[in-house]
Amino acid sequence: MTTKPVKIPGPDHPITVEANPSHIVVAVAGKTIADTRQALTLREADYPPVHYIPRKDIDMSLLTRTEHHTYCPYKGDCSYYSITPGGLRSVNAVWSYEAPYDSVAEIKDYVAFYPDRVDSIKVSPAP
Repeated sequence: MTTKPVKIPGPDHPITVEANPSHIVVAVAGKTIADTRQALTLREADYPPVHYIPRKDIDMSLLTRTEHHTYCPYKGDCSYYSITPGGLRSVNAVWSYEAPYDSVAEIKDYVAFYPDRVDSIKVSPAP
């Protein structure tokens, strides 16, 4: 049995998760997939920030779980979804850490979208 490495965020690989009060709307093929004012923004090392959106603010009926999985030693096992109306462009467009490691526990029950696999991710500042 192979054990997956587990790493703790720190000065060499920082990870922060913050509430994001902006209005975020994700659209594909003329359909609103997500609409929230309760996103989280995860910042990890030198990667671009990622908006995680609560499942309750996503039309999950438009998503189909796929067999694709990845692993991050800082966050854990990652599951993927395709956005059905998006066709081939939106295969594995959505990811989720359904049992994230304690250091990023806040992202449980949230999902994120690849910007190049959706038509738009609009972020409007909070009023």
